[in-house]
Amino acid sequence: MLVSTILADKGADVVTVSPEQDVQGLLTLLAQHKVGALVVSHNGTTIDGIVSERDIVRALAAGESLMSEPVSRIMTSEVFVSTMHAKIDELMTVMTSQRIRHIPITTDSGELIGIVSIGDLIKARLSELEAEKEALVDYITHGG
Repeated sequence: MLVSTILADKGADVVTVSPEQDVQGLLTLLAQHKVGALVVSHNGTTIDGIVSERDIVRALAAGESLMSEPVSRIMTSEVFVSTMHAKIDELMTVMTSQRIRHIPITTDSGELIGIVSIGDLIKARLSELEAEKEALVDYITHGG
């Protein structure tokens, strides 16, 4: 299954946050949209970084006072991205090895068009496995 299938089901809407937005505003957006990460973008289409709950916790654990600081201070600048042509298994491997939970999806020219989480990938993979199981049960019970 390809990422394009996931985006077709969940939609390609991506909530972004400006690098200049303060962390308090970031927290509001995360809570409002019930997500764990936001793509950081100055224009909504190019990727400047990504910021997650994990980035916030790390900064707080370091004793930093964050609420009025810009998102750019805590964001991750090096972002692994993928395209709609990627296979779910490939992205699951990357997420596991890189210890990341969100991957922005771009066009071939680099324009932001979606985001997938590890939860999205697991849900899609479980659907694939269920369909395979049903096909095998049907084959066994009704013959080939």
